[in-house]
Amino acid sequence: MNDFIFFFTDKEAKYKQIYQQIKTLIEQGSLKTNDTLPSIRRLADTLQVSRNTTLTAYEQLVAEGYIRGEGRKGYFVNEFEQVFLHEELGPSIPNKKKITGNITIDFRAGAVDQQYFPLKIWRQMANQILHGEECYTYGDPFGEPRLKEQLVGYLLQARGVHVDAEDIFIGSSTQQLLIYLGFLLKEDFDNIILEDPGYNGAREAFKLHNFKIQSLPVLENGAQLQHLTHLHARLIYITPSHHFPYGVSMSIQQRQTLIQWAKQVDGYILEDDYDSEFRYTQQPFPALASIDKSRVIYIGTFSKSFLPAVRLSYIVLPKTFVSKYKERFQYFEHNASSLHQLTMAAFMEKGEWTRHIKRMRITYKLKINRLVQELQQQFGDKITVLGAQSGLYILVKVHMQLSEQQLIENAAQYGVKVYPTSPFFLRQTSTVPIIQLGFSKLQLDEIVLGVQLLKKAWLT
Repeated sequence: MNDFIFFFTDKEAKYKQIYQQIKTLIEQGSLKTNDTLPSIRRLADTLQVSRNTTLTAYEQLVAEGYIRGEGRKGYFVNEFEQVFLHEELGPSIPNKKKITGNITIDFRAGAVDQQYFPLKIWRQMANQILHGEECYTYGDPFGEPRLKEQLVGYLLQARGVHVDAEDIFIGSSTQQLLIYLGFLLKEDFDNIILEDPGYNGAREAFKLHNFKIQSLPVLENGAQLQHLTHLHARLIYITPSHHFPYGVSMSIQQRQTLIQWAKQVDGYILEDDYDSEFRYTQQPFPALASIDKSRVIYIGTFSKSFLPAVRLSYIVLPKTFVSKYKERFQYFEHNASSLHQLTMAAFMEKGEWTRHIKRMRITYKLKINRLVQELQQQFGDKITVLGAQSGLYILVKVHMQLSEQQLIENAAQYGVKVYPTSPFFLRQTSTVPIIQLGFSKLQLDEIVLGVQLLKKAWLT
């Protein structure tokens, strides 16, 4: 590592630049499997940066699976198989008293904190858009070009995905886009692999097209990709950055394995990147599509990160599907509001989207930490918390003599609404009940009260 020179610019935080340059050295093979990295202190001294800077860079690399820490021995490079892209990259873009049934606390996942929503700015921009001519036509059936251009820059900066605007298609929701996509996919595919447990909304979309569904087991520590060799489908729908519902993220090695599988079977990966913006221990992981977008259909949404009522989602299609999609749906009017599309484009152009995400990441981190802290304080070893590193919800494994339904009903008797996870399981089952708790809409005092009420509901 002493032979490598680091370059810094003023455009990004130094820990990001250190992370990116080490990652590049590993991907290019300049740093090989089991190579030793400098200690945090030594690298900080060499680069004349703080130890926190090098520590943060290393933590991100560890989290993504590029390197590993071995106690007092230090940090070492993990095994990495190079994956070569088969498409040219797009243009580079610079940067106490029992309550009887009335719900007081609703731990619903995906709801938005109204207190921090940028209502005034959004309203101002929407009003400005209404004065333009664009709102008084039906708009482009595949999405407003102005929004797609903003997504090109955002996906490169935030998710590491190089795309062209013509590869992006806007829709009203992930399910709606999957239903549209299903019409294309079933021309060449009749089977699809889904995560088990996994997003039941996607499952229903594929059932609508009569796809034969095969399941890929996912455990608390991640997807069991070795099972792919026993499955015959050439399509897979997956949530690699934040598995739904377990919350675990795929390492770089797992992502490469998945890409190689798609190449070997001449298949495609549907990557649902539904809430990748909200990761609290490290920076968001690069998308699976950043490795090889020729085999990945990338799906994103504004519903989780911005506002569910603004029905905006999008897909990025490999070049092989772009013309087919346009030909199939050219005569269908758009199902996502042009007003919302144009307002979101302006919101992104002015930098408000980036500011919103940064603000909400800080806010949601405080909330998830308070929720986990309160749960552990009130329940101790009677529960296990899953997925506390990212997302807008956590899972709680409950080690008590109560069924999932009993937990939900008991909570409701104390004015608390909690949610089941059994609908997410396909063929697997959980040995103990797992409850989903969303926190994004709740204030800190509501979170504390909700957990205290759950203690009364479940322990008395």
